[in-house]
Amino acid sequence: MKRFFHKILAFTLTFAVLFSTTSFAADMHFCCDKLVDLAVFSKAKLCYEKVKKQDEKPTKECSVGQMDCCSDQTFVKQGEDNLKSVSFELDSNNVVFLKAFFYTYINLFEGLELKTVPFINYDPPWIEQDIPVLYETFLI
Repeated sequence: MKRFFHKILAFTLTFAVLFSTTSFAADMHFCCDKLVDLAVFSKAKLCYEKVKKQDEKPTKECSVGQMDCCSDQTFVKQGEDNLKSVSFELDSNNVVFLKAFFYTYINLFEGLELKTVPFINYDPPWIEQDIPVLYETFLI
């Protein structure tokens, strides 16, 4: 369960860094203060196909087809450019430390090649009498 939460946290932080460093623009087209089209990486389509017929009476109210009531808005999210770049320099002290660390870390997981039992060739002592019976001490 702990691994699962670590993976979720890592994914969330990765997504946050990716989202904060990239930039994108969203283009929106409004007619009569109603959102008609939204485009993220392209230009929003206008509402030409919804224009009213010419023979209808013009009204002063805002309708979907009137071009003077339409407006376009663009939302631009700029990415962050002031990230701290990490430089990793290897000098002789760091190389010696890394070699020693990896050598001891790898040798930490080496097991015994054979399962050796040091007393395999010795017999247990010969018990002449049963001691709990002799002293009449029994576990209850």
